[in-house]
Amino acid sequence: MKRNIVIAAVTAAALIGGGTATALATTEDGGSARQAANTRLSDDDGRDDQDGPDAQDDGDDDNGRDDDAARAASADVSAPEAIASALKHTSGTAVSAELDDEDDSGKVIWKVDVLSGDNAWHSVSVDPSNGKVLGSHTDDEDDTAQVRAALKGASVTAEEAAKAAGGKGTVTSVDLDEDGRNKSWEAETHKSGGTEQDWRIDLRTGKITADQDQDDDQD
Repeated sequence: MKRNIVIAAVTAAALIGGGTATALATTEDGGSARQAANTRLSDDDGRDDQDGPDAQDDGDDDNGRDDDAARAASADVSAPEAIASALKHTSGTAVSAELDDEDDSGKVIWKVDVLSGDNAWHSVSVDPSNGKVLGSHTDDEDDTAQVRAALKGASVTAEEAAKAAGGKGTVTSVDLDEDGRNKSWEAETHKSGGTEQDWRIDLRTGKITADQDQDDDQD
């Protein structure tokens, strides 16, 4: 009877303490036996620790930057050259160019968006190794009026903006920012070692400045 009481007490202590307890109990006939009462923290507690604030970051941002740098290093055709090739294939106004993975295949290509005179949007794929057009298709966009308004009176093209940004590093994208008060071209550059920077290029003067929004985010 006493043995059962001792074991119950030890087991309760183990449950409360959250650890492992070992008790030495005496039997009624004077003999002794070692009784271990083990308790273990729940699996949920272990998972909570892993998901807490000290958990290791999965590194998605770093991997994204590494991928961008790798794409930049693999391209023999520059952004201005890709835009020129796309416009030779499809006449109109280049609104953006981006060095990115082709859908489903994983192959790196230049994707150039061209707005034609009849307000049709064309996505032109350009081979970054030789500048040849791989194909094109039409897209549906709902910001045509905004793009036209932003480009009204502009004297700097996407190709020229990409050339201006090229002095800061390898251009991996150039895009029209038609929203807000300060409309401009936006470009992203990469340097050897993976350093990434965003730039703004004035639509009328071609003046290039560091993107303050990116600097604020980094701070």
